Amino acid sequence: MDVTFDEIKAKIGSGLLSFPVTDFDADGEFDQKSYAGRLQWLSSFDAAGLFAAGGTGEFFSIGYDEYDAVIRTAVTNSAPNVPVLAGVGYGTRMAVDLARRAEKAGAAGILVLPHYLMFAEQEGIIAHMKAICDAVGIGVIYYARDNTRLTPDSLEKLAEACPNLIGYKDGIGDLQLMVQIASRIGDRMVHIGGLPTAEVFAQPYLEMGVTTYSSAVFNFVPELALRFYRAVRERDSATVTALLKSFYLPLIELRDRKRGYAVSMVKAGADLIGRPAGKVRSPLTELTGSERDTLAALIASHR
Repeated sequence: MDVTFDEIKAKIGSGLLSFPVTDFDADGEFDQKSYAGRLQWLSSFDAAGLFAAGGTGEFFSIGYDEYDAVIRTAVTNSAPNVPVLAGVGYGTRMAVDLARRAEKAGAAGILVLPHYLMFAEQEGIIAHMKAICDAVGIGVIYYARDNTRLTPDSLEKLAEACPNLIGYKDGIGDLQLMVQIASRIGDRMVHIGGLPTAEVFAQPYLEMGVTTYSSAVFNFVPELALRFYRAVRERDSATVTALLKSFYLPLIELRDRKRGYAVSMVKAGADLIGRPAGKVRSPLTELTGSERDTLAALIASHR
């Protein structure tokens, strides 16, 4: 997808985003054929972009020997109007290498996931991000969460130094910080909601100019995900409240039962609708039988 930075920013901010799960076969190996079909299916809906090898796509468990194939498969099997954004991460040298691989594979942009293990000072995070931005000619989105949190001042400095820094994805949930960032950065970047089950924050974030977010449930109830997104954009509070109460809040309750279920639950949902992606890789664990039954009932009541 050959577009300018402003065009990719506008595209990403124009609709709902999602991150496909990554398909593994019965032996736990990357299943390219199944993943290709998944991207074809997901990109047939009205998505503004898809994050390949993101958090829900188990970036953390994808090997170096698989990464190129995952990104290339996503790019070649998505609809032409749906940009694929590739997840990169770990330490600076590894992130730079993965960013270059993603660009070579045809990704429209990259999403920088938290650097590995260590907390760092602002100067260190800026240097990390700048090295990644300088390594590629495609758009870069910074994902604030866990051990990587730039202040508004640091984010502004980074934006001045890196023309291809096009997005800020929030996985922190600090409304005051989001207001400060929105005020400081304005439309220099596209602002993306990126909390687990981001739908819960979608209404207040919209009022701050965060027009889009990434939806995990798009993997197994895409029509519902899009219906909710449209209701938020149209400020249809009745529909938003009804879907939060009947679907999203019960889903959060299930997700919070065990660590890692933010991914495991999504993969289980894909399996339950007849689009299996295989099991999650360790250290994640699968839902129990009763938990799958709970999820199946929740899905069935909203299809």
